[in-house]
Amino acid sequence: MPLQRAEGPVFKPHAKRDPSQQGPDVKKSALQQNVKPSRQEGPPQSPVSQNARDPSKKDTKKEHRQDPGKEPKKPKHPDAKHPGAKKKKPGTEERVAPPWSLAGFTISPEEIARFEANPESLKAYGGIKGVAVCLRVDPSKGIDGSPNDIQLRTDAFGPNTYPVKKPKIFLAYVWEALQDETLLILICCAIVSLVVGMTTEGVSIGWYDGGGISFAVVLVIMVASTSDYQQAQQFQQLSDQKRKISINVTRGSRRMKVSIFDLVVGDIVQLNIGDQIPADGLLIEGHSLLVDESSMTGESDPMPKDEDEHPFMLSGCKIMDGFGDMMVTAVGMSTEWGKLMATISEDNDEETPLQERLNDLATTIGKIGVGFAVLVFIVLICRFLATVDFKNFNGTDGKTIVDYFAIAVTIVVVAVPEGLPLAVTLTLAYSMAKMMDDRALVRHLSACETMGSATAICSDKTGTLTMNMMTVVTNWVCGRLRKSIEIDPEFVPFVTQTIFQSVCMNSNGNVHFPKNGPPEVTGSPTEQAVLTWGMKLGARFDEIKKNCPVRGVETFNSTKKKMGVCFTTPDGRTFVHWKGAAEIVLEFCSHSLAPDGSSVPLDPATMDELKLIISSFANSALRTLCFAFRELSPEEIAGLTPEGIKANGLPDSNLVCIAIVGIKDPCRPGVPEAVARCQAAGIKVRMVTGDNIQTAKAIAAECGILTPHGVAIEGKDFRVMTVQEQYDLLPNVDVMARSSPTDKHTLVKRLLEMGEIVAVTGDGTNDAPALHEASIGLAMGIAGTEVAKESSDIIILDDNFASIVKVVRWGRSIYVNIQKFIQFQTTVNGVALLLNFVTAIASGEAPLTAVQLLWVNLIMDTLGALALATEAPTENLMQRPPIPSTTPLITNIMWRNIIGQAMYQLAMLLVLHFKGYSILGLTDETPNVKTGKTYREEELQTIIFNAFVFCQVFNEVNARKPDSVNVFDGLLTNKLFMYVMFFTCGIQALIVEFAGDFASTVGLNWKMWLLCIVLGSVSWPLAAAVKYIPVPDAPFSTYFTPWNSVPESHILLGEGETRIWWCPISRGNQIFRSCHWWRNRPGAYAFLPESVPSTSD
Repeated sequence: MPLQRAEGPVFKPHAKRDPSQQGPDVKKSALQQNVKPSRQEGPPQSPVSQNARDPSKKDTKKEHRQDPGKEPKKPKHPDAKHPGAKKKKPGTEERVAPPWSLAGFTISPEEIARFEANPESLKAYGGIKGVAVCLRVDPSKGIDGSPNDIQLRTDAFGPNTYPVKKPKIFLAYVWEALQDETLLILICCAIVSLVVGMTTEGVSIGWYDGGGISFAVVLVIMVASTSDYQQAQQFQQLSDQKRKISINVTRGSRRMKVSIFDLVVGDIVQLNIGDQIPADGLLIEGHSLLVDESSMTGESDPMPKDEDEHPFMLSGCKIMDGFGDMMVTAVGMSTEWGKLMATISEDNDEETPLQERLNDLATTIGKIGVGFAVLVFIVLICRFLATVDFKNFNGTDGKTIVDYFAIAVTIVVVAVPEGLPLAVTLTLAYSMAKMMDDRALVRHLSACETMGSATAICSDKTGTLTMNMMTVVTNWVCGRLRKSIEIDPEFVPFVTQTIFQSVCMNSNGNVHFPKNGPPEVTGSPTEQAVLTWGMKLGARFDEIKKNCPVRGVETFNSTKKKMGVCFTTPDGRTFVHWKGAAEIVLEFCSHSLAPDGSSVPLDPATMDELKLIISSFANSALRTLCFAFRELSPEEIAGLTPEGIKANGLPDSNLVCIAIVGIKDPCRPGVPEAVARCQAAGIKVRMVTGDNIQTAKAIAAECGILTPHGVAIEGKDFRVMTVQEQYDLLPNVDVMARSSPTDKHTLVKRLLEMGEIVAVTGDGTNDAPALHEASIGLAMGIAGTEVAKESSDIIILDDNFASIVKVVRWGRSIYVNIQKFIQFQTTVNGVALLLNFVTAIASGEAPLTAVQLLWVNLIMDTLGALALATEAPTENLMQRPPIPSTTPLITNIMWRNIIGQAMYQLAMLLVLHFKGYSILGLTDETPNVKTGKTYREEELQTIIFNAFVFCQVFNEVNARKPDSVNVFDGLLTNKLFMYVMFFTCGIQALIVEFAGDFASTVGLNWKMWLLCIVLGSVSWPLAAAVKYIPVPDAPFSTYFTPWNSVPESHILLGEGETRIWWCPISRGNQIFRSCHWWRNRPGAYAFLPESVPSTSD
């Protein structure tokens, strides 16, 4: 069917116009033209100016001039000439039609962009309907939606995307790694060593030391930059996941979900409360629509939208209330939001609290390392100066000083634990990727680790604990309780039509009837259940919607818990229909509908009977809805203006009850087990729902949330309590039913004030305050609105509570993995520093060279982080209490393990260094001309180096289980750990056997190899023995800072006494950082969390 011309002007694409006559000022020349889109396949041909000539004619004139052996070039544009055509003089070229004109559209993006700034230009086009004609859109059916049509619109108006800042190339990460000051100093040392060595010893020998340092530095830089580059790539992939949003559009009369990036100009988009507007557009139809435009205009108050005065919808803004349909008029870079986003790049340099603590720890360790390095260098230089012959000072002596300085700098490199930030980055990236596999998308990195400390989870019911697959299973209609889903034969036509109208009109869902196949129902799960019930009863959704024009709408929200619609029937009568929570809507009813169409008064007995029916439905874990209506009087009809509805709402008094339905939403499989695991892990799970309290209690009992001693409370009772009463009650509250968004926010706030780490789930716009207030906000990926997702820290992609428990496991594993790495690295650091320090003072030389220390640094930093930071969480993590955020990074158990291993390694290596010749029987004193050392000196140095490395290899296995004797549990399942172990051992063997003078090593025989491995393997039985040594519960630091540990029982107040206490107080797993002042009776003990307002009561 050809599209009809709009009453407004349709512009001829290439007609010459005066610049001052753009937009609504264009008069006759625009009004006299009517360009109809072609019906042929492909882009329709567009009219061009009178100066244009038919390109096909020009081509045929020149065809015979083409070389028959060459294929003629294709023109770049239908209006372009062939290469053989003569060129025109400048200023006489033909105008090329723009893409939108070639596609058959009769309005340009520039004209559309002027609508908001100049609303009169919209009227000049005939309003929204005229623009729809220009864009070839049927507002009721949407665009054609065929692949050809989609491509045509994309080519004409562009895609709904914006340029994303290109990620840094690999060389940029190499350059960043080169900015490390200690590595730059080492590079300088390498250069000086190369120059001095090759000058004094010749090129063939003198390059070894400098070349070895250079190679080791390059290796460290490449490993670090490769790791950073890979992590950046992974974070970029996760960022791409965050931007994936699906929206409802109408195409070819069918409502469907498409990606926000697949949106095209002309699409009809369905917008609901909580949605983010995906593109610029014009409102076709809206009901009680309020839009938050603060992100674009800075206006904090929500703006009301309607089809007449304020139809302009801006991309990036959010729907705060109501629902409606919008026609897309601009996408991607044609929108203001797209232009803004093109200038913004997402910042992945977010630093989590754990990273901040680790950076502080690394700084402290680094300072200690610098101190040791300075002492070692001073001692070595002093001993050198005491023995050197200054009269015969030569290049070799200068090279010795350079070597000493290189050793000192290398000690700093080893001491500075750059592996700590790398480890936390690795474990966060690894955990985020694994959380995606477990259907959880992390928006804020800090939420990963905070989940490990969670002590309470406040969960929604619908869709999280239940499957969100709703079905009407029982109903009470017109005075009779029935299980069957069919219309009673005794119902008169008026009753049947009233039921159908109540189901179909009072809904923001939709039903599509395809030519072949069953009806397709879309909308929220509740709407789908009700509409499906109506279809089974025989309702014809499309016919009822078409025949009953809507006069006004009140949308559903979680505060009112009901929604209403006012419409006129084909016989001219006007009705208002209400639907919502059964007991709430029933309170507004004074009559019930009888099968013969009459209204029967609801006496107290009947009202009690209906409440009993609602209670029985709820006790069977059914969600209950009540349908009611009444006819409006002429006076009420006269008040149905937009202003009147906005001020007073739709009439809701003296309603006639039509039906009460029970909707079954079964509990999700695996939820009871997941709840039990949370409870075993010391996490209190609470259900917070807007449902009936009986329904909530039934589902909570089925899920295992409602315990025998637990309390179920309604929001209206909770909100009238005093703050102290809420504190006293909350530890026992398992269920809060009929809660408003304010109740949920208050609940979260009180729990935080009590010292809890609270995770909250939410899906609606009104959940945003609670999600933002909580320690961790968990938005639902399926049922959640864009507003809820924007306020959250983690998005649960499958809306499943069991996925939340997996997130808790990963959160705990992050902290535990970091502690494993800290234990491993601190041991290596301590031994390397003390070994070089003691030997430098005692013998004037360091047993480990710069190259060897750099290899050790690589083992303990990058490779150690890879091995330990990617350990998968184990089930025993969920058998421990939550980890408080104030827990020391190095616990007493870790100190015990570190001290035990360090004492053994240091003692063993010092014995080898001072008594190795006699113990091992090393007697070969053949000199090495290249290094100036004897063979036995080089062999002992190699043995010390080899034994030290194997101690770290075996201790790395110990670090996997800091508090378990069996360190081999699950070892073979971690393939990356095994790869790192084999890689380390392989490279170590190559260095010892083949590096030679380059790494100051010599090949060892099998006995010495076996000795080194045995000395390293002693770490295993030693670790098991050390773990039987008891340690106190209080951190070691409290014994050195007793003022930081004031017991709660010491806070004693006298009669009328006012004191200010400022001290940390611990109670179980809860940490109260400070106390406010208060008065109390004599001898009373009291505490008050920091965030509780101080009172004088």
